[in-house]
Amino acid sequence: MSEISDDDESWLEEEAVSVDDPLKNDNKWRILIVDDELDVHAVTRLALKNITFKDQDIEIISAYSGQEGFDILASDPDICMVLLDVVMETENAGLVLAQRIRHDLKNDLVRIILRTGQPGQAPEQKIIVDYDINDYKLKTELTAQKMFTCVISSLRAYEGLKTIEANRRGLDKILQAVNNLYQLDSLKELATGVLTQISTILNFGTEGVLCVMRPANAMEEAAPMVIATIGQSVTLQEQKLLPDSHPWTPSILKVFHEKKNLFSPMVDVFSIVAAHGQQFAVAFAPARPLTQLECNLLDIFCDRIAAAFDNLEMFELLKTTQEATVIALADLAESRDATTGGHVRRVCRLTEAIAFELMALGKLPNNTHSNFMAFVGIASILHDVGKVGIPDAILLKPGQHTPEERIIMQGHAMIGETVLAHASASVPGVSSLSIGAEIAGGHHEHYDGNGYPRGLKGEAIPLSARIVAVVDVFDALLHSRPYKKPWPLPEVIAYLNERSGTQFDPDVIRALMNFLEAEKPDWIIAEGH
Repeated sequence: MSEISDDDESWLEEEAVSVDDPLKNDNKWRILIVDDELDVHAVTRLALKNITFKDQDIEIISAYSGQEGFDILASDPDICMVLLDVVMETENAGLVLAQRIRHDLKNDLVRIILRTGQPGQAPEQKIIVDYDINDYKLKTELTAQKMFTCVISSLRAYEGLKTIEANRRGLDKILQAVNNLYQLDSLKELATGVLTQISTILNFGTEGVLCVMRPANAMEEAAPMVIATIGQSVTLQEQKLLPDSHPWTPSILKVFHEKKNLFSPMVDVFSIVAAHGQQFAVAFAPARPLTQLECNLLDIFCDRIAAAFDNLEMFELLKTTQEATVIALADLAESRDATTGGHVRRVCRLTEAIAFELMALGKLPNNTHSNFMAFVGIASILHDVGKVGIPDAILLKPGQHTPEERIIMQGHAMIGETVLAHASASVPGVSSLSIGAEIAGGHHEHYDGNGYPRGLKGEAIPLSARIVAVVDVFDALLHSRPYKKPWPLPEVIAYLNERSGTQFDPDVIRALMNFLEAEKPDWIIAEGH
């Protein structure tokens, strides 16, 4: 670095002064001069012309009044430093601008250096106390060396504040990203969300792939499986395993083996190891080399994501356990009535299908709980669980019931609701048991209020029960029972349409017809029905 003389003549010398830093950046340090004297602008430009800081040049911007300075700062948030005159169009124009920068523009990062040629107009102690400025200088004391020191120290302070702010914003993005990802309930959704959030954290588009290591078994070796992709890597989604020929494969395999992050000119790969032992690798090709700050932020992000994968694993385990329990209860009810074999499983599939059709039609109520779509299908399996409380002589009677027997048979709705409601009380929120209780107690209600056990009408009947009311009758008519033969599908459809608006919810009937017409499912009719 060249030595700079304190002589005033050195202001006009054009020596290159550089403060070295190994990081190269093509951006410039933008400094705004706000002063109504043209000579001040000219002399300052000459003094700062060849100074560089951390391999970045300095760009000088000029404003000749407080208002012009404010307009420039309002349109350019990347100005690092303001050399601000006090007396311009008014005696306190510079002080007013200093306040507006902090209060109106909410800009706490830019360094403000107040310069004055009339110290009596703005006493230093009062200005430092009353205004949020970073230094106060008399124009006569700003020699070349002092100007250099003032500028470099201000830029260094600005850089430090920008780093702190970038860290804060990055951590905010991580917290928001992790919060969003914790709400996803499938591995593929979570993996896609991770790639999307990485692109957001880096604040530029990227292409990437997230893999999980398939464990070795007797038939297959351990290999990276593609779960999600983003950008140009989307074609990999069509392949189950990451191809050996893919240029990223060696790097990804190395990360899986060493369980640590890898950075290379071609691809950056982050390692995620979940507590349950499963390994994941996030590989992406950013548009430029990552800064140390970005690497640190992504490292923190991946640590948090490991917990998200663990939570998903636990969620899947609990969900599978719950489904197995529900199916066991339904099997218990079906074991007493061999003629309904397979009925509850078909009801489950068709209930889910109709729920999604209703969602596509925009017919789900606004207050529908987020768990409804996840649980309504499995909950429908329990619609007839109350039959365990019906005597065999009535439940298995091969013929029409007497009026007295019909009343007893109808009691299965309240029995099922009571049992399931009691069980669901120990599970907070909406669950398959709470929805199952709604279905058990309401799937024999009629849309016009002529059903049982309570005679509910219209939307007073839970949506889950209105769906199963249609599905239960649809499946029962299609298959044989001790008291009837199976009906042809066209007759079943005609029967349901005739009772739309009376026995059945019209929206549910429409959703069923849309599904049958669009999908033409062959599983709705069992073999030998």
